[in-house]
Amino acid sequence: MSKKIGFVGLGTMGFPMAINLKKAGFEVVGYDAFKGVYEKARSAGITMVETLKEVAEQSGEAVISMVRDYAQNVEVILGKDGLLAAQSKGKTIIVMSTLDPETMNGLGEKVQKESDFTLISAAVSGGRSGAEAGTLSIMTSGSEVIVKSLQPYFEAMGANIFYYGDKPGNSQVAKLVNNMILGITMNAVAEGLKLSNSYNLPQDALFSLLKVSTGDSWVVRNWADVSEWTAETALAVLLKDLKAAHGEGLSRNVTLPFNALASTQLFDAMGKKKHLP
Repeated sequence: MSKKIGFVGLGTMGFPMAINLKKAGFEVVGYDAFKGVYEKARSAGITMVETLKEVAEQSGEAVISMVRDYAQNVEVILGKDGLLAAQSKGKTIIVMSTLDPETMNGLGEKVQKESDFTLISAAVSGGRSGAEAGTLSIMTSGSEVIVKSLQPYFEAMGANIFYYGDKPGNSQVAKLVNNMILGITMNAVAEGLKLSNSYNLPQDALFSLLKVSTGDSWVVRNWADVSEWTAETALAVLLKDLKAAHGEGLSRNVTLPFNALASTQLFDAMGKKKHLP
């Protein structure tokens, strides 16, 4: 496999992921719409280019897209000056953003129809800390042959790699299920703290109990970080995923009452004042 990989989207998650690829010995060709990150990226040894077309042209067999949402992925991949403008043959676009499953499948079909590129999905879980530590869980789907051939890239960024079948949207289902359980658990922990605080229980002692008892969870073990999530950043992304999971449940006649409740109660349970639409 090539030692050179393209990377689009050097934000909170993308930047440390690109750094870990660099540390693993890969040459990273980077692009971001925010030019303020360029100096920092170059100082870290990432080759930064000015256009998406250059990313596709200069990369080896794959380009990672780690942008925020569907609209940004469409611009990055299908836009007038996007990755497909390079007209490269036999390369793979790895979408590591979180989209709804059918949207991801549709994007994959569009890429296949309009170019010689292939699209696979590789949703991630683990947050900024996981991205920095290289311990992300990476949920892949798409052509199994291609996914397996790109495994060294995933291993450079994550500690747990999973494969969910040949449809790109499958990995997004796994990501939505994971985040649905995360959102429900966050509500449970926040409500438990409300009750304990009404009795003035020492919070440190309560968390010490939870971590060695049946109330333990990833949320409990990472509450110091989770409690700092804001309505403008991580909580907004989580709420988007909870709504997407609810939509998937409706489309398949699968009732998800705890997910629906978690969606409506998330900001109240977390004690956040701002409510997003």
